[in-house]
Amino acid sequence: MAKRLSLQLFVSRLSSFTNNEQLKRLFSPFGDVTDVRMAVDRITQRPKGFDFVTYKSDVEAQKTLKSMNGRAISFFPMMVDGRLIFVEVAETQKQ
Repeated sequence: MAKRLSLQLFVSRLSSFTNNEQLKRLFSPFGDVTDVRMAVDRITQRPKGFDFVTYKSDVEAQKTLKSMNGRAISFFPMMVDGRLIFVEVAETQKQ
């Protein structure tokens, strides 16, 4: 079974135009974001449509999880395509 990382959130259904700075601005109001990591295809170097956002504390991550999951990001002018994002606690890869 994969281990859950309570400080890190998995964000999916992102536009290929969304970048790390936009996500940091979007998630920062919920707490101290320490890292934003976008998954990129090794061959094309294009975003895969998901990202990992890490917070300083699990309390901040949980607050974000409750507030952001399924929220339309078109309300934020720095986001594109009016996409609906999904936020969940990240898991380590299965060994």
